[in-house]
Amino acid sequence: MKLREIAKLIDGEVTGDPETEIKGVAGISDASEGDITFLISPKFIKECAESRVSCVIVRDIVPDIKKPQVKVSNPQYAFAKLLEHFYVKPFMPSGISDRAYVSDKARTGKDVTISPMVFVSDNASISDKTIIYPGVFIGENSHIGDGCIIYPNVTIRENIRIGSRVIIHPGAVLGSDGFGYVFEKGIHYKIPQAGGVIIGDDVEIGANVTIDRATTGNTVIGKGTKLDNLVHIAHNVKIGENTVITAQAGIAGSAEIGSFVMTGGQVGVADHARIDDGCMIGAQSGVMGHLKKGVYSGSPVIPHRDWLKAVAIFARLPELNKKIKELEDKIETIERRQEK
Repeated sequence: MKLREIAKLIDGEVTGDPETEIKGVAGISDASEGDITFLISPKFIKECAESRVSCVIVRDIVPDIKKPQVKVSNPQYAFAKLLEHFYVKPFMPSGISDRAYVSDKARTGKDVTISPMVFVSDNASISDKTIIYPGVFIGENSHIGDGCIIYPNVTIRENIRIGSRVIIHPGAVLGSDGFGYVFEKGIHYKIPQAGGVIIGDDVEIGANVTIDRATTGNTVIGKGTKLDNLVHIAHNVKIGENTVITAQAGIAGSAEIGSFVMTGGQVGVADHARIDDGCMIGAQSGVMGHLKKGVYSGSPVIPHRDWLKAVAIFARLPELNKKIKELEDKIETIERRQEK
């Protein structure tokens, strides 16, 4: 593919030979002759200049890189588009396998793919161009929208509604019972979990994510939100649009997370906590109460700048403790002299 064709595809401006032949897309460290890569940080300029890569996608032309460049407004986005162009196979429906079980009462749309060992229950519905990989279970009265990809061994229990263009990675469980019990007469009595789960359009759900059904009502994941692997969403949680939750996070029951929120790995959110739109929360933070828009870290969370100061002090505690002991010894020596 000629560089001028690539520039047209990503709406970029070429500097250098537009007839350069591009055969693949790769990261800087993996790139070789014939590949195109991208640059978003000045610290990689030297590595990029010394690599064998044939072209670099940049935000602004870099004079130190003596290679053809394509200037775009967002290099990483352009890189993603090229990966999609070079390596993502076009959708080719393969129909319903005769080794899948699809209830006579279920509904399937046009151009669906339902693989062997899939189980589709009564009154479930699967819309147009959705792909269901082997080992998936779809419960009664659940709905999957258009153009979804459900990877192997996903469990979608009853009364779950999934929007369009949703991607669910292997091992995820949607609609497991919420963790609800009441202690009575010496036992933990199970509270029936009678609600459902609603997943908005363009959501991506990572491997082994668990999203509990609501006690009543619905657990809700807003459109465009992305959940990394091993995230747990408890019952009656509400998450807004285009929020990103990184791996191993746990969101407790009835918490509310706004739109355009970003969390680092292993963040814990307490039950009934509320996080406003646009918050950023550092890795391993513990969230309680109400967070207004801002950047936070620590457990329990505090504003990120305060947390950085606190961490700096924490690292010096052994030194400070030694100085305190020295001062105590000096004071004790002075007091003894005064007593004499």
